[in-house]
Amino acid sequence: MTEFSELLDDHEAEHRDLLRLVKPLAGDAPEWDRMTPAEGWAVRDQISHLAYFDAAAHLAITEPQKFSLMAEAFMVQTGDPMEGHLVRGRAMDGTELIEWWERAHGGMSEAFADADPKMRVPWFGPPMGALSFVTARLMETWAHGQDVADALGVNRTPTDRLRHIAHLGVRARPFSYLVRGQEAPPGKIEVVLVAPSGGEWTWEIGESDEGEPVSSVTGPAEDFCLVVTQRRNVADTSLTVTGSGAEEWIGIAQAFAGPPGRGRLPAG
Repeated sequence: MTEFSELLDDHEAEHRDLLRLVKPLAGDAPEWDRMTPAEGWAVRDQISHLAYFDAAAHLAITEPQKFSLMAEAFMVQTGDPMEGHLVRGRAMDGTELIEWWERAHGGMSEAFADADPKMRVPWFGPPMGALSFVTARLMETWAHGQDVADALGVNRTPTDRLRHIAHLGVRARPFSYLVRGQEAPPGKIEVVLVAPSGGEWTWEIGESDEGEPVSSVTGPAEDFCLVVTQRRNVADTSLTVTGSGAEEWIGIAQAFAGPPGRGRLPAG
């Protein structure tokens, strides 16, 4: 099992990796307004999104009752619930935006460093265990960082921190169906991924009846993480997906909370 301190260190490393992409940009650099693969979102919007939810996480840990009131108001508002923090970020120059994000991230990280790893953290939906919560923040940082990297034309070097995201993607299979009003079908799926360091990571989902073929997803861990965070269409990866159970799941896989994502169309 992952140690909480190790997970916090990996989350911090993921934050620094993305920070290295955007911090060298001048406050008025045109790259801040360069569009990312996420429709309607520029580079600055990706950072605003992380800043807002890192600040919300800090509030959830330190003042859970106050957070609950804020979350209730967030969930019942009409229109695009993201509009408020995106508008805020669009009114800032790049330097101010980075300061907002670093301040929010720093507060969240300090709060988690002093937190009980067994605590339950309130969030926009059911409360989450501390390990799952930090893993989700790491996943969000990496996924939105991918959008930034794509917009800036930068190839990131994958690390074994991806194991956290891959594990979350596997565990989130039932959720991928739940948000679509469905139940995950029975059957066994094997997930076998090649780690960036060259090792092998494996998971087994469900059970199979005797004689029933086992579905599988195999290939690079980075490709799997790109698919379950809906940053790549599976057709644009080196994943091998075998069996109807795996094919159906990978088509809707979603490691992040919220309503069903639209996914990404195949390149070209």
